[in-house]
Amino acid sequence: MTAPETSPGPSPAQWLEGARPRTLPAAVSPVLAGTGVAAFVDHAVWWKAVLALLVALALQVGVNYANDYSDGIRGTDADRVGPLRLVGSGLATPGQVKAAAFASFGVAMVLGLVLVVTSAWWLLLVGALCVVAAWFYTGGQRPYGYHALGEVMVFVFFGLVAVLGTTYVQTGTAPLPAWFAAVGVGSLACAILVANNVRDIPTDREAGKRTLAVVLGDRQSRYLYALLVWVALATLVGLAVTTSAAALLGLLFLLPAGPATLRVLRGTTGRGLVPVLQQTGLAELLYALGVFTGLLLAR
Repeated sequence: MTAPETSPGPSPAQWLEGARPRTLPAAVSPVLAGTGVAAFVDHAVWWKAVLALLVALALQVGVNYANDYSDGIRGTDADRVGPLRLVGSGLATPGQVKAAAFASFGVAMVLGLVLVVTSAWWLLLVGALCVVAAWFYTGGQRPYGYHALGEVMVFVFFGLVAVLGTTYVQTGTAPLPAWFAAVGVGSLACAILVANNVRDIPTDREAGKRTLAVVLGDRQSRYLYALLVWVALATLVGLAVTTSAAALLGLLFLLPAGPATLRVLRGTTGRGLVPVLQQTGLAELLYALGVFTGLLLAR
C-alpha cells in the first residue's frame, strides 16, 4: 500500500505571482511622495526613507496574502477574473497563505519598530492599526471590505498615513504640502480599488460581498473613478502652489490616467478592465515619482 501523494505547494514563481507584484506601486508611491516633501521643506533622511519603503512593501504583500486567504476560504475567488489567487486556485492551503501573510506583517513590524525608536513612540500604535486594518479588510467575522469601506481605508492608510508618516519620520512635522501629496496619492490608490471592484461587481454580488462598487452600482462607480483622478490633479496643483512649480512634474500621471479614465467611462467590463488597473497603478507611481523628482530638484 503506497502513501497518498502530497501537493508540493506553489512554486516560488507562483508565490511571487500570488503576492501580486503589480500592486506594489501603491506601496512605493506614498514613500516617494512623502520623501519628496521632506526633502523640500527640511531634508530627507535617506535611511529612514528606505526603511519606510520596506515597511510599506511588506505591508502590501501581507495585505495581498491576507486577502487571498480570507477570500479563498469564503469562496469569493472561485470565479474571479484577475491575477492568480493561491487559495482559490487550490495551489496552496489556507494555512500556508495565512502564514505567509503573518510573516509579511512580522517583517513590517520589526522594520517599523526601528522607525518608532528613532522617531516617536506613538507611531507604534499607528503601525499596529495598519496591521489590524490590513487583516480585517477581508478577514474576521465582519470584514469592512465586504461592507463598502475598502476605499475609505485605502485612502486613510495608503494615502494619509503612508505619505504623512514618511514625511514625519524624516522631519518630525506634517506640513501642508504633505497633506496635498497624501490626498493625491490616496485618491489614486482608491481609484485602483474602484476599478478592481467595478470589474468584480457580478462575482462579488453573487458571493454576497458588498463592496462600494456593488452598493453604488456600475455607473456611479465609474463616475467615482473619474472623480478620484480629478482630485489627484487638483491636489497636485495645490502641492505646486505650496512648494514649487517643479512639483507639476507629477502631471506625467495623466499619460496613463487619461486613457484609463476613458476606458472606465466608456463602460469597459470584465477582463477589459485589467489594463485599467495597470494604468492606474502606473499613474499613481508617476504622480509620486514626479513629485519626488520635482521637489528634490527644487529644494
